[in-house]
Amino acid sequence: MTTDMLTTDKTSLQRGLKSRHIRFIALGSAIGTGLFYGSSESIKAAGPAVLLAYLIGGAAVFLVLRSLGEMAVSRPCAGSFGEYATRYLGPLPGFLTGWTYALEMVFVCLADITALGVYMGFWFPDVPRWIWLLAAVGVIGAMNLFSVKVFGELEFWLSLAKVVAIIAMILAGLAIIVFGFGSHGGAGVSNLWSNGGFFPHGIQGIVMSLAVVMFAFGGTEIIGVTAGEAQDPEKTIPSAVNSIPIRIVLFYVLTLAVIMSLDPWQHIGSGGSPFVEIFAGLGVSSAAAVLNVVVIVAALSAINSDIFAAGRIMYGMAERGQAPAAMRRLSRNGVPWLTVVIMIGALLCGVLLNYLMPERVFLVIASIATFATVWVWLMILFSQVSARRRMTPQEVATLKYPAPFWPYGQIAAIVFMAGVVALLAFSDSTRIALVVGVVWLALMTGAYHLCMRHRPPEAETLEAPKGTEPDREPVHQY
Repeated sequence: MTTDMLTTDKTSLQRGLKSRHIRFIALGSAIGTGLFYGSSESIKAAGPAVLLAYLIGGAAVFLVLRSLGEMAVSRPCAGSFGEYATRYLGPLPGFLTGWTYALEMVFVCLADITALGVYMGFWFPDVPRWIWLLAAVGVIGAMNLFSVKVFGELEFWLSLAKVVAIIAMILAGLAIIVFGFGSHGGAGVSNLWSNGGFFPHGIQGIVMSLAVVMFAFGGTEIIGVTAGEAQDPEKTIPSAVNSIPIRIVLFYVLTLAVIMSLDPWQHIGSGGSPFVEIFAGLGVSSAAAVLNVVVIVAALSAINSDIFAAGRIMYGMAERGQAPAAMRRLSRNGVPWLTVVIMIGALLCGVLLNYLMPERVFLVIASIATFATVWVWLMILFSQVSARRRMTPQEVATLKYPAPFWPYGQIAAIVFMAGVVALLAFSDSTRIALVVGVVWLALMTGAYHLCMRHRPPEAETLEAPKGTEPDREPVHQY
């Protein structure tokens, strides 16, 4: 990185994201590895009843995003929920939230890039997956150094390709189920209840599937991060958040219902994307090949969105003095280039992990990402609760996008998210995530007390006395 690529401190992030960009960036974060690859793990845990798990988990995530949307519309900023936690909960929760989100994005990216290597094995089973991952890292790194307008346009088309492909897959699957095209007579809706029943593992199966299910929804909070670069946050953020319920029903529930109707759920493995495996097993090789292209595009799109989100969160933290000041340095295109470099370094660690432990790496990484994701969601909920309690009735009445079901919806979502974290302790394969998460929070708490004592004076502008609203606006204005 040459010095002429850098700008002065006067340069700020650009408001270059249009409504369609934000809609599809949100789609890109929600339609990725958790659906195309991780769904096989959740199906194995719960069977067809996993559809209920996606509905329940989706409802909780929608409440989180509505809470985030309330704050993002009122105070759009690059730091998003990290900044809101600092403002409404205190500097330590804000510090932990920002850095834990960065950790979440690292591990989500690692899971995505791991899945990418598995997908390439569909065509090249004898080529080591780490080779494909190394090539992908280079492509994604270059994509994230473009201006935000270019990023938004690129993500728009990548996500559009995924949406069109999923709809086409649903229609093709329904054609196979109804008319028997390409099948061997085993496809049918009865597969949802005729192979051990709809609840083959009982309620316990639904509960145990929630860890992977919630991982699938990880990244949807990027909607709040985009507010800092949205041209019209008051319109684009509510529009993106309000589309969440239909996305959950269409892209998760209906899609997986079709997949499990095509073939008994017990036949769905984790050797690749269950979407591709189903069509390949039915003899529809051309459809399987096309779907494999789609899931590869989905993985690249998700990684692209995650690096974008992590960069903007760390940029906001640097402005508050919670991260090294160098992370505020922007390229000529208005991109926080150092954070992109850091994320690329993390992806290279993922390449190494896939070389050392290719069989176990996905579930371990996904579990750690789930812990970090749910922690961030909890902080969003607590921040919104604290913010709302400080408001007068008149201020509440003037909210442009108030979260619904106050306060019972927020309480229910908090209890649910805490339960998901506790679930990680009950499985040998996910328990490591709880250990890593607790150690991470302890280390970052120690880092805060060691490093934040001499933070820059500008960091104080976001720190309000307990029970009061700060008199000044955040440091950064766009």
